[in-house]
Amino acid sequence: MIIAKKIRLKPTPEQEQKMWQAVGAARFVYNWTLDRQIENYKNGGKFISDNELRKEITQLKKDELSWLNQVSNNVAKQAVKDCCVAYKNFFTKKAKRPRFKSRKKSKPSFFNDNVKLKVKENSVLIEKIGWIKTNEQIPMNIKYTNPRISHDGKYWFLSVGVEQSLEDVQLTDVSLGIDVGVKDLAICSDGQVFKNINKTKVVRKLEKRLKRLQKRVSRKYEMNKKQIKGGENRCQFVKTNNIIKLEREIKLLHRRLKNIRSNYLHQTTNQIVKTKPSRIVMETLNIRGMMKNRHLSKAIQQQGLHEFKRQIQYKSKKYGIEFVEADMWYPSSKTCSCCGNIKVKLSLSKRAYHCESCGISIDRDLNAAINLSRYGLVI
Repeated sequence: MIIAKKIRLKPTPEQEQKMWQAVGAARFVYNWTLDRQIENYKNGGKFISDNELRKEITQLKKDELSWLNQVSNNVAKQAVKDCCVAYKNFFTKKAKRPRFKSRKKSKPSFFNDNVKLKVKENSVLIEKIGWIKTNEQIPMNIKYTNPRISHDGKYWFLSVGVEQSLEDVQLTDVSLGIDVGVKDLAICSDGQVFKNINKTKVVRKLEKRLKRLQKRVSRKYEMNKKQIKGGENRCQFVKTNNIIKLEREIKLLHRRLKNIRSNYLHQTTNQIVKTKPSRIVMETLNIRGMMKNRHLSKAIQQQGLHEFKRQIQYKSKKYGIEFVEADMWYPSSKTCSCCGNIKVKLSLSKRAYHCESCGISIDRDLNAAINLSRYGLVI
C-alpha cells in the first residue's frame, strides 16, 4: 500500500520566493481552467479535456502569460488536471461544485514531477528551485507518488506517497465495535473510552484566546472604516499594520488548534489498531446531515469524525484488520446488548440505556459499541 510521508522543508529566502511564485502560478492556472469549463458549459459545449487545455496554456505562455515560464511546466499541467478531475467529480456527484481558489483562503500548494524529484541525505531537489534542506531523511532509491509542496501558515512541507508492504501481525479473535460521538470521541466495545480533546483545559484556553483576538480585530476594523464618496451606506475598511499582526496571530492559533486535534486523532487510532482485533466495525456516518444541526455542527466539525474514520480504515488495512461499515439505519443505540430488545424511541438527552425486558442499565454509547461489534456475525 502507499503511505504518505510529510516532511518539513527548510528553504532559503530566495528559494521561498520561488516557491510562492509556483503557488501563485498553480492557483492562477486552476482558476483559468475552471473559468474555461464554466463558460464552455454555459455556451452549450461539452467537457473540455485536460489535454486540450494544456495545449492552450502552452500557447498562452508564448503570447500573454510569459511569466509562467519562471516556474516548472509541470506545475501548470497538474493544476489543469486537478481542476478537470474536480469538475468531473461534481457532475458524477462525487463532490461538491469546485470553487475558485482565493489567495487568502485556499491552501498554498503546488505539484512537483515525481520523476524529477531527486533525494539525497537530508535534502531534496525541486524543479526550478534547487536543492532544499529537509528536517528528516526521505526514503531513498524508491518510487515516489504525487509529490506536493505546501505551506501551513508557518512552515513549508513536502508530502509524497511511498510504497510500503503490509505488516504481518498476529491478530486476536476480537470483533471491536466503535461508537463515535460528541460527548466522547470514541467508545469501544472492550470498554476503552477516548475523551473529547476539545473539552480539555489547553484547547479551551486557546479557543478563549482566539475569540478574544477575533473581537479585537473586529473592533479595529470598525475604528478604521471610511465612508466611500458618492456611495450611500458604503464603507471601506482600512487594514492597518496592527490588524495585519493580529490576523497573523489568529492564523497561527488556528494552525496550533488544528495540529493538536490532528495529533490526538492519530494517537487514538494508533492505540485502537494496536489492540490487534480481527475486525473493526463502525457505523456509516452522515456527516453532511449531522452538520445541519445548528446546535451540534461546531462540535461535530471540531471532533473530525470523518478524519477519524479515514485513519481507522487505512491503518486497519496496514495491519490486515477487516474493516466493516454498519448500515446507516442499524439501531445500535436502541437495541439492548443483553437481550436484543429494540426501543421505539430513545432521545439524545438520555445517556443511559434502561431495558424494560431484562432490566439491564448500561451506558448508551457502550451499549451501541457492543451491538456494533456483533454486526454481521452469526451468533
